Amino acid sequence: MRLKKSKSSSRLRRPPAVPIAATTNTYPAGKHLAFIPLLSLVFILWVLYRSLFRFPVWFDETIGKAVFFGLPVWLYISLAGSKSIAETFAPNRIHKGLILGITIGGLLGFGGTLATLLQQRAVVQAAPLFTSDGFWGEFFLAMMTGFWETLFFFSWIMTMITEKYRKWPLLNQVLLTTIIFVLFHIPNTLLRFELSAVFGQFFLLFFFALGQAFLFARTKNLYALALSHAIWGMVLVIHTK
Repeated sequence: MRLKKSKSSSRLRRPPAVPIAATTNTYPAGKHLAFIPLLSLVFILWVLYRSLFRFPVWFDETIGKAVFFGLPVWLYISLAGSKSIAETFAPNRIHKGLILGITIGGLLGFGGTLATLLQQRAVVQAAPLFTSDGFWGEFFLAMMTGFWETLFFFSWIMTMITEKYRKWPLLNQVLLTTIIFVLFHIPNTLLRFELSAVFGQFFLLFFFALGQAFLFARTKNLYALALSHAIWGMVLVIHTK
């Protein structure tokens, strides 16, 4: 009787088995403590930079965004050791990302061009854009913009949001990423556009970032977003000049 009792009591005291999946997917609670402070610091510095300095566009889109958007991401990866950020621009994602970026960017470009033509009631005419003066220079700047902003807002910020607030619905994660995207674009929008056009620009930025966020949630591919961003930017440049 004693043996039986000891066996049953030992069974009751035995800790419950933990599934292997639960142990491998355990989220370190303090891993991303630096995310919000670093993001807040970058936002303050970015607002000051945009408000106090007037550099050429080429400088802002290459050196400026490399410092304010690229450097914090590199610093965060180095300190936190987050592999999920680096995976979004791994070399094995280049081919698929470029194809997807051309496809999505082409659809966005076609839709934007068609909307402009219908709004202005213009006649479609062939134009040698690829051989025109300044096209490839503008495209290079668009690619720089697409790369640095995708790296910062999606590869870093959205990846951290999905990990830090992993219990949130996808829509909430996407909306938070989109709001941060729009907030960072407020200084430049206020400087470039008249007050009457600001609301329209915010509307455009919001839905553009919303679409990019959903695309990133589906692909986790920096190259796809950067290229579609660049193509969409070129469409805006062509139809606003």
